[in-house]
Amino acid sequence: MPIESLPVLPPLSLYVHLPWCVRKCPYCDFNSYTAADDAPRDRYLDALIADLDAESERAAGRELISIFLGGGTPSYFTPEQIARLLRGVAERFGRADDIEITMEANPGTVECGDPAGYRRAGVNRLSIGAQSFAAESLQALGRIHAVADIERSVVEARTSGFDNINIDLMYGLPGQTIAGAVLDIERAVELQPQHLSWYQLTLEPNTVFHARPPAGLPDEDRLFEIQGLGETRLAELGYEQYEVSAYARAAGRSIHNMNYWTFGDYLAVGAGAHGKISTADGIWRYAKPANPRQYMECIEGGDYSAALEPVSAANRLFEFMLNALRLTDGFDESLFTARTGLAIAALRERLRTPQDRGLVTRTSAHFWSVTALGRRFLNDLQAEFLPP
Repeated sequence: MPIESLPVLPPLSLYVHLPWCVRKCPYCDFNSYTAADDAPRDRYLDALIADLDAESERAAGRELISIFLGGGTPSYFTPEQIARLLRGVAERFGRADDIEITMEANPGTVECGDPAGYRRAGVNRLSIGAQSFAAESLQALGRIHAVADIERSVVEARTSGFDNINIDLMYGLPGQTIAGAVLDIERAVELQPQHLSWYQLTLEPNTVFHARPPAGLPDEDRLFEIQGLGETRLAELGYEQYEVSAYARAAGRSIHNMNYWTFGDYLAVGAGAHGKISTADGIWRYAKPANPRQYMECIEGGDYSAALEPVSAANRLFEFMLNALRLTDGFDESLFTARTGLAIAALRERLRTPQDRGLVTRTSAHFWSVTALGRRFLNDLQAEFLPP
């Protein structure tokens, strides 16, 4: 596949993985671990900060547009620990004036400190994992918080100075009705978050739910009906869909996630964290050891070397399209060229068959969008761009 030019350096983000949870949820396939009382949080922070030194070299002076503290449950760490971590970032990286700093938190695990402590630490966007406003659904999902904890967490966050709040919701839950899924949306919107992530429960490999699927999961026809009604209701309530599972009020789009979805660069620290970096020599991916103890031991032993793996031309095309096809606004061919370094001809050739099948359409000379049919069969559409 021809390479037209070296890729233009895209925006740069930082992902920090904080791996512990109070309890592992049966649907979760993230690199997370149940926390014992003696989980070595301070030792882990020492490793993260040492790892930031190596990542600052990868940054080569480029500034960060966003930081995302994910997990696990980052709110298992105290506000003082999060403040120490963010000071470490600020000492090593340039940061955009309007940098977005997101921390994930579960409604039942903001007990390490008042949310105001996280706000003082520098976090300016909170992502609260509500998942559902139905007690029976929370129980089926293995969540440890109650419905009342969700409202309490949002109210406390807002009074503590957070004006940029995301609520995570799931649909397609065991025993969930169409009306119940829509009611979850309405309950979430009553709390007036700036952003909603509304996504389908999937049975991921290596999870309890994959090995033992729960009873009462909606069939595909019901899931499609829930999705359509939910999207309509969210639009009525003032939330614009800008990605398959992301909805925002005005100016509420996630900077960090948009950088992922538009094939931007991101540095990675923490157990199992994955990074992508563009250089004058190409585009590279790397990953840190997944096990927290192994990760800490590597860093403590002076081994910061996460091997760089080149992203081939075929994989660049696939990875760009994997996410670009999820964007409801579509994408411009110039973004494809700038982010991948590939010739436009390579893209147009691969788009021909999906266009003939009515899955994508060219809305202007250089702009492409996914059709309603393409959105319904998105997995099939994405598969069109798999490397040969």
